[in-house]
Amino acid sequence: MTSPAARVGPIPTESGPASGAPPRELADVSVMIGGQGGDGTLTVTDLLARYFRKRGLYVYASRNVLSRIRGGHADASVRGCRDPVSAVKNQVDVIVAFDQQAIEIGQHELAPHGFILYDSTTFHSDLPNSAGFPFATLVGGPLGQPIFKNTAAYGALSVLFGFDPAMTRGVIEDRFRRRSPEALEKNLKALEIGRKAALEAPGVPDRYAVASGDAHDVILTTGNQAVALGFVVGGGRFFAGYPITPATEIMEYLQRYLPAFDGVVRQAEDELAAINMVIGAAYAGARAMTSTSGPGLSLMTEGIGHAGTAEIPVVVADCQRVGPSTGQPTRHEQSDLSHLANLGHGEYPRFLVAPADPHDAFEITIQALNLAERWRVPVILLLDQALCQNTTTSPRFDLSKALVDRGKRLTAETAGALAQYKVYEFTDDGVSPFAPPGTPGLWSEVTGNEHDEWGHVSVNPANRLKMMEKRMEKMVRARDELPASRCFGPADAKVGFVGYGSTSGPILEAQAVLASRGIPSRYLQARTVYPVPTHEIGPFLDRVDRAYVVENNYTGQFARLLRETMPERHGKLRSIRRYDGYTFRAVDIVSNVEGAA
Repeated sequence: MTSPAARVGPIPTESGPASGAPPRELADVSVMIGGQGGDGTLTVTDLLARYFRKRGLYVYASRNVLSRIRGGHADASVRGCRDPVSAVKNQVDVIVAFDQQAIEIGQHELAPHGFILYDSTTFHSDLPNSAGFPFATLVGGPLGQPIFKNTAAYGALSVLFGFDPAMTRGVIEDRFRRRSPEALEKNLKALEIGRKAALEAPGVPDRYAVASGDAHDVILTTGNQAVALGFVVGGGRFFAGYPITPATEIMEYLQRYLPAFDGVVRQAEDELAAINMVIGAAYAGARAMTSTSGPGLSLMTEGIGHAGTAEIPVVVADCQRVGPSTGQPTRHEQSDLSHLANLGHGEYPRFLVAPADPHDAFEITIQALNLAERWRVPVILLLDQALCQNTTTSPRFDLSKALVDRGKRLTAETAGALAQYKVYEFTDDGVSPFAPPGTPGLWSEVTGNEHDEWGHVSVNPANRLKMMEKRMEKMVRARDELPASRCFGPADAKVGFVGYGSTSGPILEAQAVLASRGIPSRYLQARTVYPVPTHEIGPFLDRVDRAYVVENNYTGQFARLLRETMPERHGKLRSIRRYDGYTFRAVDIVSNVEGAA
């Protein structure tokens, strides 16, 4: 007899336990969870991600939430796979719906074998392959709060997927043990309520079997966490910022961890104050950074230009989102590149470096700190919403390999050996030795005005020529020290891809699909975006017949930058663009390549 706790839709006889067939094994499983903001969709996502990691699967979890605290539809997806993944799966295996809209949005992406679990407290679905449970009602009575429906849904999912009960419970204990004994107890009760309801529903228990994997020595993390850790490990000791989605977590993580290393975190009154605090701290000798997104970057532009001409080493993490103006603060885009490549009025050197995943973000953040001080220039960490906020498995960060290079930083001992100190001294490599204010025996003047070697304001034309060349040639001289591109795929492939940031995951997955269909391809992941690494991208383009530049913006900003700097290779470049606020999936890229074949 069907439990009154569940209303189960028709179960096809050709699949699943209803027909007596064994569970369908899933080595690559995707679950979408949707509901109103505040329903706890991200909690279910996090619990599943933790379980998949315990099973040795690679994990990728993405979010699609509105810029509000409660209300409005929000959804998220989590993927567990035997193979490394950094992209949303093309199809969804299971939908967990806390509202009707989740089904309306997700059913078009549901795989043929897919299943829907929904909260029947407020609505009912007659779709096949669905089971409704009044989760809010089931937990509301015994636990006094319907919010525990998210943990109950996780319990029902554990039955649907045939999860190990002890491991399922262990995930709850790991997540809620730190909260309070009461929170842990209530969530464990909610888990059992959800499990009991699903176990009594025909066609639900053990419908699927999630495979195990070998990804055990990995961590679950985000790009924002990796940047924050890289800043600490790389010797960063002063951070100032203003809360802005999707960059805020960098400041939040540093507020928790940097003080233990004698570091300082300041929440400024706005982005103007933040960049100027960072400039002041860097001038005083600290390794300093700020983080922001598009609107905040606009406010920081003048300050970054000041750091460029004054040769003060600052690092700015730009977490790109949908623009212009407020745009869509919680959605994904890569549309700040043109702004950054032409940042502000006048001309000054700056490096734009672009990690592709959290492990890359950790390493490149340390490199950015070194580059800023080694060359005395602003360095921009070019990030994006998906990289910043989506959770994924990553190799553990090797802290022992973190090297701190402070460039031509003078100490009291080395400064004492100088016959004279010129803060902007002309040198063979264009980098002037630097001593923080207060270094015994030294004095200097630092200014955003054009200046001579001593830092005195100058309008002398000959001096202007030398100073401009001194600064701007750093972008050429530093070429071999900037993060190098990485290439994937056979060297003789005639189909090429170029991308940066979080597009790397979908591109790599698209390469695997194309290879299985007899179309080999090669991918260049640009880790330095500006100055454009023509010495890497040029030879890459020479070896392919056509190259697709994959990016999340309307005008193809990276492709335009490549055409501008390498006009002779213009004919080989194609654009694959997405600008609806969502990340690429492999199918988006594959369809473009096959359609042009």
